[in-house]
Amino acid sequence: MKLLVGLGNPGHAYQGTRHNVGFDVLEVLARRAGSPPRRARFQGELAQVSIRGVPTLLLWPLTWMNLSGTAVLAARDFYKIADCEMLVACDDFNLPLEKLRLRPGGSAGGQNGLADILTRLGSTSVPRLRLGIGPVPPGWKPADFVLGKFAKVEHERVAVMVERAADAAEEFATRGLEAAMNRYN
Repeated sequence: MKLLVGLGNPGHAYQGTRHNVGFDVLEVLARRAGSPPRRARFQGELAQVSIRGVPTLLLWPLTWMNLSGTAVLAARDFYKIADCEMLVACDDFNLPLEKLRLRPGGSAGGQNGLADILTRLGSTSVPRLRLGIGPVPPGWKPADFVLGKFAKVEHERVAVMVERAADAAEEFATRGLEAAMNRYN
């Protein structure tokens, strides 16, 4: 079984913000799987899907971005999923808009939701899929930038990036991280 985690903030006010592209990836995956019912579990929303025959859990932590590790740790431990069988999709303002980067582990790179996950799991060996939302414009605070919405001229590019990220997550679930990295990095 695989666990795909999308990071974001709950609530209507945060929909469409740069910080919620991880949630957006899971929305695409859920839609592709026929929009299965979601259950309130682990301080988040959880949906069970099959991706090309691979049983997969989709988890939207609803604990606010900076406390995402609470939901991820609870789901991981309940389902006894190895860290290498999880993939965390999140925004990265250090990557240019549209760029995807899959990695098997490493630091959080300034992404507070990912940092909380790594701290709570006690491991930096958690695969992650970073979606480029940057760069932060001169004079902007990173926190204000990530909580802002995409410009109208960016919407089409963002939609393509999110679809590609969902493709990469499906590749991870079915063929593994290395295959996904080779195809989408």
